[in-house]
Amino acid sequence: MLPEGIGSFFRSRWQGQVPLDRLFWRDLVLGGTALNVASLVAAIILLGLKLPLALVLAVHFAPVPYNLFLTFSVWRTTQKASGAKASLMTLGATLWLILTVVV
Repeated sequence: MLPEGIGSFFRSRWQGQVPLDRLFWRDLVLGGTALNVASLVAAIILLGLKLPLALVLAVHFAPVPYNLFLTFSVWRTTQKASGAKASLMTLGATLWLILTVVV
């Protein structure tokens, strides 16, 4: 069981209780990208230290579940909104997910 603060963080995003702009720009674009860059840097350092490739790949791909969570949270939240902005954020979240998994 997650501590209440962490649990409410995930629950509020999953249930669409966080404003879409905050979820997309702060959580996904800024926070998610920062996490991905940090894991990439850590993986490159581990690779430079000649540690096992399995460990390097595990560190590099560790943020993928969180990336999926953020992307699906944006999708779920945009279902409650309408208009071009919601559609663009859905597309943006999808492209962001593809980029974070590929890069």
